[in-house]
Amino acid sequence: MRPKVFIARPIPFEVEAYIGEYCDYRKWDSTESIPVEQLMEEIRDVDGLLTSGTPINQALLDQAVNLKVVSNISVGYNNFNIEAMKAKGVMGTHTPDVLDETVADLVFALMLSAARRVPELDKLVKGGEWKAGSDTRLFGVDVHHKTAGIIGMGRIGQAIARRAKFGFSMEVLYYNRSRKPEAEEKLGVQYAGLEELLKKSDFVILMTPLTPQTERFIGREQFALMKRDAIFINASRGQTVDESALIEALQAGIIQAAGLDVFAQEPVNLDNSLLQMANVVTLPHIGSATAQTRADIAMMAAENLVKAVRGEIPPNLVPELKPY
Repeated sequence: MRPKVFIARPIPFEVEAYIGEYCDYRKWDSTESIPVEQLMEEIRDVDGLLTSGTPINQALLDQAVNLKVVSNISVGYNNFNIEAMKAKGVMGTHTPDVLDETVADLVFALMLSAARRVPELDKLVKGGEWKAGSDTRLFGVDVHHKTAGIIGMGRIGQAIARRAKFGFSMEVLYYNRSRKPEAEEKLGVQYAGLEELLKKSDFVILMTPLTPQTERFIGREQFALMKRDAIFINASRGQTVDESALIEALQAGIIQAAGLDVFAQEPVNLDNSLLQMANVVTLPHIGSATAQTRADIAMMAAENLVKAVRGEIPPNLVPELKPY
């Protein structure tokens, strides 16, 4: 009997065809999120679930009595209730590596846009406010030869560091749970304590995963340590920052600007003060959003799914579930 799976979000045709070679499947085609009630009905008899961000909680696991694997179409997996999945013997997979370079590109887009005020000046030109002559009010700041401080030196952090060091001749400091000697030797980056990094960096780039330990990792105390002309970049998760503290730091001139791909609530509320600030570049959580990368991510997630429902160990089990 072929395993049964449910695909909880749209995926490219070739990825769907690959799953169809090995599994019987049902799918959700809308770009809107599937209603919880319908999802709970769809997963009653499935062996595998392909999703992105769906909370994998006790209620879902109790409903999906045959479930063997949840395959996330993302590198992050803070939607997994790890302890509940362990107790039920459900595997959880994610999609590391494939999106690293694309996200690193996006981080540099945020850095350059915030430093050179690209969205603000684009609006000025299109609004007919460009006047002849040199206007110092339009000046931005350099990125090259400045100091980048990267919090979280994983694969994406190292891809950012490589661009900073060899593309923009930046000094690169990093803070991580553990030192990365190979990265230090290969990339010429320097390990620093968090306080030192915050004090010395012209660009503070937050790339830590969201865990109970990193929730609101950057708050008032950390912003107060930064340079007054520092630019803060967040392409990790919105919850890793105390958003009210970020707003206060920008409004009070404690830091100069920010570039954000993530927010505490997504989609972001239109009354959020961050959307009203000319010195804040805002993007709709699109770190990995290129057609090629998203297709590659979906295929990797599908491969994880198929291997698991066929009784094999998938290659990208999340670390916390590997012993189980």
